[in-house]
Amino acid sequence: MIRFDSHEFRRAGRVPDKLAPIRNVWEKWAERLPCLYNPGPEVTVGEQLVLFRGCCPFRQYIPSKPGKYGIKIRTLCVAKSSYVWNMQVNTRKAASGALEKNGGVRILLDTTEGLRGRNITCDSFFTSNELGQELLKRKMTMVDEVRKNKPELPTVVLVTKGREVFSSKFAFTPSATLVSYCPKRNRSVVLLSTLHKDTEVGDGEDRKPAVVMDYNRSKGGVVNLGKASGIYSCKRVTARWPLVIFYNVIDVSSHNAVVIWNKLNPTWMAGKRNKKRAFLDQLGRELVTPQIQRRGHLPRTAAPAALARAVQGGGTWPQCARGPVCSRFSRGRQTQEVPFLPNEEGL
Repeated sequence: MIRFDSHEFRRAGRVPDKLAPIRNVWEKWAERLPCLYNPGPEVTVGEQLVLFRGCCPFRQYIPSKPGKYGIKIRTLCVAKSSYVWNMQVNTRKAASGALEKNGGVRILLDTTEGLRGRNITCDSFFTSNELGQELLKRKMTMVDEVRKNKPELPTVVLVTKGREVFSSKFAFTPSATLVSYCPKRNRSVVLLSTLHKDTEVGDGEDRKPAVVMDYNRSKGGVVNLGKASGIYSCKRVTARWPLVIFYNVIDVSSHNAVVIWNKLNPTWMAGKRNKKRAFLDQLGRELVTPQIQRRGHLPRTAAPAALARAVQGGGTWPQCARGPVCSRFSRGRQTQEVPFLPNEEGL
């Protein structure tokens, strides 16, 4: 029964805005996310796929994901705690209505709006030298994997034939560092960093560069968010995509609440397991307790009060003004009579 807009607003805003059925609720919720938590020095930008197979104007098919079909949401979260700092639903088109070309730079800059002095780890879809220079203007750095089809990559870092395993090749510009690491024979990964300025390599047997180690440490923020919010979820089966997004809002909000509570109370349930489950159980009880107490008192109007007494066993069942039976519905060839139940207003 829950809805997030009126019929008149939906008819007026359906064509230009695909997110119109839940736009007001989504924006009011998203604008409060950065107001409650100060992110650490490392943040992660990724894409969360909310599983959904029903009718949706911007549902996407991603075969590499476990669920394959769903609603893609661009997510900015803290690398260490996976606290969600910003979210944007991907409707696959720009504000003008046309498909974007090379929109990765604009998408990431919009997602990180308001941040300063952080290091960003993102997907290879966004990474480019142009993005790195734009982030430097905003006092931010990046450490990301680069797709090998980028035209700005030099040929020397792309050659893998005959290279030694665990070897690294570096390339430098005044503001960026490019490293090609060979983890296996005839295979390499290329990373771009505007944070590192040298050829530092680890002491382990794999001899990973510092760029690769920093990338591996901070790249899993969005993935960990999906795992953390999926263990205890309020999602239910539905054919309405606005309700799917609303369920995800509740799951993300509960995860953020757990992160904030643990930061404010680091000694709470120290050494015990299932801390998140205990917190969500207590949170749910505190949310429903005022409603339970409100419904514990008899209503003031006559009809709801009579119904409440009848349910409690202390009165007679109220009758409808049109008779004891006011509707019928058929189940197969049989017709079943349904008794009238008044609502809280006595109608």
